[in-house]
Amino acid sequence: MSTAGRAGTTQQKVRITHPFHPLCGRKFELICRRRHWGEDRVVYEGQNGRLCTIASAWTDIDPPDEFLLIAAGRAAFCAVDLLALCDALDRLAESMGASDA
Repeated sequence: MSTAGRAGTTQQKVRITHPFHPLCGRKFELICRRRHWGEDRVVYEGQNGRLCTIASAWTDIDPPDEFLLIAAGRAAFCAVDLLALCDALDRLAESMGASDA
């Protein structure tokens, strides 16, 4: 068995981690990572050698989020997301003319 990579590959494997993706848990050979359709995506060699893309957030290409590691499933929301929600609600209240929302 050869361990040499093929031309055009990075020899890095990525695993699909999104729980609702039909290929969740499978590893694929990474071709490249770039912006497609306005988002950061991973290009990998799929079945039958076909090039496929998937959102990089749905793979293990980046190190795990430290908040998720520390929370270990005990927190439904992270502080950054809750602050963004507060800002969005404040803007909504302002646009509706409400005071002291």
